[in-house]
Amino acid sequence: MLQTIDPGLPAWLPRRALTVADYYKMADVGILTDHDRVELIEGQIIDMAPIVSEHAGRVNKLNRLLQTAVGHRAIVSVQNPVRLSDVLEPEPDFAILKPRPDWYTEAHATAADVLLLIEVADSSLDYDRLVKARLYARHGVPEFWLVDIKARLITVHCNPVGDAYTEVAERSPPDALDIAVLPGSSLPAGGVFP
Repeated sequence: MLQTIDPGLPAWLPRRALTVADYYKMADVGILTDHDRVELIEGQIIDMAPIVSEHAGRVNKLNRLLQTAVGHRAIVSVQNPVRLSDVLEPEPDFAILKPRPDWYTEAHATAADVLLLIEVADSSLDYDRLVKARLYARHGVPEFWLVDIKARLITVHCNPVGDAYTEVAERSPPDALDIAVLPGSSLPAGGVFP
């Protein structure tokens, strides 16, 4: 796993952001491996927390609920990259994507392909809420859900404007969750938190 070294450099010192192309070259030459849990955020390689069993179980459960809710109207992509810019390629827990004949085998999804992004948070709650939500809004992701495992709460973000979502609502069991961009698609919040 890559480690971040903070040499105490001043914030004003110019830095070079990595591009998505740089990021993939690092993987091609073995600097990054399949075992590195990282994502590219604003040109920086960010370590992702290990997946604990409760997180994995919630992702599995939510995957089943989402597959049922969207059917053939969308593709449910689990923990795969979404290229939002030349320096931003996060790996959200879920990306609900517009159908595409190649099933995204020819290129990763982009912001234009995304209907909904979902992050399942335990130790990453502040990062997802304070950093990722802002980036998702900035890149026009129409809907973002933050699943807070500890609080048993799902925060639904809609209508991105600038760096923020103008509609934010909290849902907890037994509230049903409607996918705003796919009318008629809903799942019970209580199903995520049995």
